[in-house]
Amino acid sequence: MKHLLFAAILAAPLLPPPAFSQTPSPKQGSPIRSGNPLFPGWYADPEATIFGKQYWIYPTYSAPYNEQVFMDAFSSSDLVHWTKHPRIIDTASVKWARRAMWAPSIVQKDQRYYLFFGANDVHEGEVGGIGVAVADRPEGPFRDYLGKPLIGSIHNGAQPIDQFAFRDADGQYYLIYGGWSHCNITRLKPDFTGLLPFADGSTFKEITPEHYVEGPFMFRRGGKYYFMWSEGGWGLPDYSVAYAVADSPLGPFQRVGKILQQDPAVATGAGHHSVIQVPGKDEWYIVYHRRPLGDTNRNHRVTCIDKLVFDAQGRIQPVKITTEGVAPQKL
Repeated sequence: MKHLLFAAILAAPLLPPPAFSQTPSPKQGSPIRSGNPLFPGWYADPEATIFGKQYWIYPTYSAPYNEQVFMDAFSSSDLVHWTKHPRIIDTASVKWARRAMWAPSIVQKDQRYYLFFGANDVHEGEVGGIGVAVADRPEGPFRDYLGKPLIGSIHNGAQPIDQFAFRDADGQYYLIYGGWSHCNITRLKPDFTGLLPFADGSTFKEITPEHYVEGPFMFRRGGKYYFMWSEGGWGLPDYSVAYAVADSPLGPFQRVGKILQQDPAVATGAGHHSVIQVPGKDEWYIVYHRRPLGDTNRNHRVTCIDKLVFDAQGRIQPVKITTEGVAPQKL
């Protein structure tokens, strides 16, 4: 019997990762929604993006630093039903990384996928910082691209974490990053193997706006550059997101105001976000993490999505965080 059971297991077909939705059971006649959180588990610092006809979210696995040694990814065709892709990268494939793998950012270039990540919670004189991994598919597996950090030192007081890879309209890629209340921008080489100096010879330019703490993000709309960041303490209820607008990715950025924060009736600690635009439409979403009500464990963070809305003057309106999430949106 044991041999027959083993043979049956071997003969069983390999099934794809399960798709799931956190959608609450809708009342009869009510439209389906994504629900918040989007998927089970503790996940933070989500980067949302679009590859082809799929939405993707790349978050931090939210756990004590010594347990943050891998990353998962999630994909969806409609923002409602999500498929988990486990362990797309881990410290076994990045020999210099040993803990605290944080805040992934990903771009597709020349049929390859480049994942930028922070590792080791690095301080001056330590090995760690911002690395790059590469894969042939968005779900990985990703392997270390350089064999060392891309940025491993402290510049302008910015801890090399929370990196965001930004492609400008002219095709130039920038890396915007920084913790410890300082934010830098630097130019990436076309093959992502290093950094390019600016015209004045400098490699790192500080673009820190008022009240900046960490978690930078940038996008273009209407010819303007929207620069967003997180404020407050990441483990505290007051964690939040603010923004500024400029005519250049280099700024100067003057803080406009806060647009994402806790709602005592819904969740606390809403911050460290990303933004996606439906291609060809002026429809936008904000993907962020927050902490469930009544939970004070700083690592208990979940990934959520809500609409991002602009007024007639291009100002971002305060986000209403919800438990319902968003309606299906096919690409």
